[in-house]
Amino acid sequence: MSSLPIADYGLVSDCHSAALVSRMGSVDWLCFPRFNAPSIFGRLLDDKAGHWSIHPADECTATRRYIDQTLVLETTFTTSTGKAVLLDSLAVGKNERGHQLGAEAPHALLRSLRCTDGEMEFESEYAPRPEYGLVYPLLSEIEGGVRARGGASYLRLSSPVPVALDESTCRTRFQLKAGQTASFALQYRASWEPARDHWAQSDIDSRIEDTINAWRSWSSLHQFYQGPWQELVSQSGRILQGLTYYPTGAIVAAATTSLPETAGGSRNWDYRFCWVRDASLTLEALWVAACPDEANKFFDFMTGAALTQMRQGVDLQIMFGIGGEHDLTERELPHLSGWRGSRPVRIGNGAWNQRQIDVYGELLGTVYLLRERLQDLDETTKEFLAEVADAAAARWKEKDQGIWEMRGEPRHFLYSKLMCWVALDRAILLAGQIGAQDRVSRWTRIRDEIKSAILEQGWNERVQAFTQSFGSDDLDASNLAIPIVGFLPPNDQRVISTIEATAEGLTDEHGLVYRYRAHDGLEGEEGAFLLCTFWFAQAQAMAGRVEQAKETFSRAIGFANDLGLLAEEVEPKTRELLGNFPQAFSHIGLVNAAWAISEAERRVGELNVAERPSLPKSA
Repeated sequence: MSSLPIADYGLVSDCHSAALVSRMGSVDWLCFPRFNAPSIFGRLLDDKAGHWSIHPADECTATRRYIDQTLVLETTFTTSTGKAVLLDSLAVGKNERGHQLGAEAPHALLRSLRCTDGEMEFESEYAPRPEYGLVYPLLSEIEGGVRARGGASYLRLSSPVPVALDESTCRTRFQLKAGQTASFALQYRASWEPARDHWAQSDIDSRIEDTINAWRSWSSLHQFYQGPWQELVSQSGRILQGLTYYPTGAIVAAATTSLPETAGGSRNWDYRFCWVRDASLTLEALWVAACPDEANKFFDFMTGAALTQMRQGVDLQIMFGIGGEHDLTERELPHLSGWRGSRPVRIGNGAWNQRQIDVYGELLGTVYLLRERLQDLDETTKEFLAEVADAAAARWKEKDQGIWEMRGEPRHFLYSKLMCWVALDRAILLAGQIGAQDRVSRWTRIRDEIKSAILEQGWNERVQAFTQSFGSDDLDASNLAIPIVGFLPPNDQRVISTIEATAEGLTDEHGLVYRYRAHDGLEGEEGAFLLCTFWFAQAQAMAGRVEQAKETFSRAIGFANDLGLLAEEVEPKTRELLGNFPQAFSHIGLVNAAWAISEAERRVGELNVAERPSLPKSA
């Protein structure tokens, strides 16, 4: 079974698919040609599911970083005899720059190894296992490398060094001296597509350099955040961009499936789909961390995926495939043992047909935030957004499964009601832009009804906090959104009391926040939730508790790996990262909390300036 810590991996992306590379240079996760395609390398979930490793033959140390302003990974190996640098990237289209990043991805993994000092011996093991390890392909030597055929995949490995084939695995050992480079390329195509050109060493090196320039051009065009934790915020922006599927504008929740919420547990889900909630909040975070240039494309994607459903009067589906697919039926892969024995491994996601009425609010909240970038909405998209508001108005009194996708009986979750309020509040403000002025009076009346219901039934006098669902005594960190979305002022005593109750009842000994403590209908436990911890910091900052917010934020970012990447949760005892990786939700929370702290510090600074005595005028 796979046993490396989740934090051991770094992400590379071409805005079509993603690979995870271990600290010691092993590609243990790669899906071609899309994020949710069957894996080519899947050792992340089972040793038998394939990998491609390049590392020194002798004992070594490894340090790594991203090339400045990119998602091109640089790993430096040091041994007793020398030093070498390995570059890993998924190639983007040639000469793509700025907004075009990822437009024509060639589906090629590029790896360049350069000895910078002394002399070193290296080992490489290439074991492609398409379809989540079900296929052991036929390997054969071809000019300049190795061909792998099996199932629906055709892979071409360009190698500058001779290789030895052993059934479905290719191994090689080679030496490099200072100044020498060995560059490799793995090109994917479907088995029925025409052959592609062989990439020589110079081609590979130039494409890596071109990919570096493409990412830098995107960063320089998009990233302008100036504030605390600037590099972490910018890095999160690049990660969120790396989780975006360029062809449609869909955004995946994470690059992986079935990395568990508890090691050895069964809370293992496939996150390689586009949740309406997660994608909307990603666009909001990109408003801070990067220019959300794909907003129009995303809302066009959503309109095409969901408008016909809305016209039929059914719920807005909570998630879609990255191409707009509706049926995401979940199934298990029993031949995979899972990360550290965490079974079952799942693909698809059974939550796709759940009712979660909060999605209306996240979607319209994002439209409102990005309204200046959405001036040219077409009539169909305007109709879709008005239908979303109407659906929130019609369904807010109904039970659902809530933001956390609980698989028990539906309930009147407070967060779901809150986001229906957001949907109508923002739709009223957007009415002129989406051509819905005639609906404003009805939306206003229902918005006010929702607010009264939340204040009367969501506030719990015994607990002195807003609770998880109407009539419940259970706390829920999602209620920290009440001040964040503007439902109540952050200094409202009920908000302050809810923040204090969260600190008392939902934080662990290290100050990280759980989503909730109540039973959720699933077996096993979960770790502290990083998004909720960042929400906690954001709410503290908005309430004027800036030093507490900075402490909470610092605790949370302390769990980022050396590349600044975060998973979904933190294991309470071992303090390891848990859950799918890297997780968009966690990076969204990081960006928004940093922004809130920055704004709170700015307000304090302005207040201090205003309170200073005026200098006497000179005579």
